[in-house]
Amino acid sequence: MPTQRSASVPATTPFPEPAPPSPLDVADELLALLRDSTTEPRPDDQLEALTLTVAADLPVLLWGEPGIGKTAALTQLAASLDLPLTTVIASVHEPSDFSGLPVVGDDPAEHGVPMAPPDWAVRLVRAGRGLLFLDELSTAPPAVQAALLRLVLERRIGALQLPPDVRIVAAANPRSSAADGWELSPPLANRFVHLKWTHDHDVVVRGLGGTWPRATLPRLARERLPEAVERGRRAVCGLLARRPRLVHQLPDSEARRGGAWPSPRSWETALRLIAFATAAGSSRDVLSLLVRGTVGDGPGLELLAALDRLDLPDPEELLADPANAVLPERGDLRQAALDAVVDVVRDRPDKSRWDAAWALLVRAVETGAPDLVVVPATTLASLRREDWDVPASIERLAGTVSLSRRADRAARRAHARPAVGARGRR
Repeated sequence: MPTQRSASVPATTPFPEPAPPSPLDVADELLALLRDSTTEPRPDDQLEALTLTVAADLPVLLWGEPGIGKTAALTQLAASLDLPLTTVIASVHEPSDFSGLPVVGDDPAEHGVPMAPPDWAVRLVRAGRGLLFLDELSTAPPAVQAALLRLVLERRIGALQLPPDVRIVAAANPRSSAADGWELSPPLANRFVHLKWTHDHDVVVRGLGGTWPRATLPRLARERLPEAVERGRRAVCGLLARRPRLVHQLPDSEARRGGAWPSPRSWETALRLIAFATAAGSSRDVLSLLVRGTVGDGPGLELLAALDRLDLPDPEELLADPANAVLPERGDLRQAALDAVVDVVRDRPDKSRWDAAWALLVRAVETGAPDLVVVPATTLASLRREDWDVPASIERLAGTVSLSRRADRAARRAHARPAVGARGRR
């Protein structure tokens, strides 16, 4: 009996299984997740000072210990401003990399010898804009620092002129923590705005969690531009007119010469930064970082005091309408405004002006700390003439003045008591 053959079933070709990912592919995925972060608007004085300096087109130098986040801040700043970042490690370059390499042509006697710029400078010019980051500046030897002078001030590298939309930012470690560090030469240091870069605990913790502060250029109020320029000029010129020795003060020590110090160039920089900070409505803390980082701590504090005086209300206007006077909120400025009122009454004493000054002191007690009126009230009382009646408003200040005096006497007694006990134990 013939054997029945079964119908043949066509064989199916199995799909090849995907190749397992290589260990490096998985590692790259993990690295991508670790790099994934976002930004948020967050008040940050040093970041605002940095962006203001960049907006003002001034070279800025960030000083900070290694690992503090200077390079990361610049990388994030370039990304936020949509500027291509060009990083140049100053210490690994020769002076000719910044001054240009001579290229001999066909007839040097006729055409001269052009100075060829490095490739990174050519790329910046082609892009037309960018952020040039000069890193590790304090490890650059003196010859390289000298070659950087023209780049920082004139934006020239050899025969090449950098475009106006290229901003220059540098970073450096203090000499004590820099690898083979050098002090900055005074000519190079005086071309920078010096900002001390420190870490903020909350910013670091939140950033490691994936959210960093956002760096944005300041919004300048167009209507305030003329006022901003006038304010900067009045403050700087007024201070230098009273303190001519501050115009140029080269520090004695080598370390201080490598930082911020006053010169005509740095005063011009300070004026520009005051104008930008005023137009942006920046806080006094930000303004303090800027002016002290430009002309040094001592002159910078004097400049801040000059700006405070500009912000004080006119004492004659306060006397004209004491009931509706608006006094500064800050205690030191309020004290200065009240002292100025007493001074103008002393300069031109009159019964109506004297009465108006008392009314203003009452207004100060009603709207602020009462202890601020003690000194001006005592001085104002000494200006009274025999034929001037005591205004009724003084009664509202009597308690404040007497209480302050009793507190002062109690403090003196408390301070003297341990000394008496000490003598008794001898």
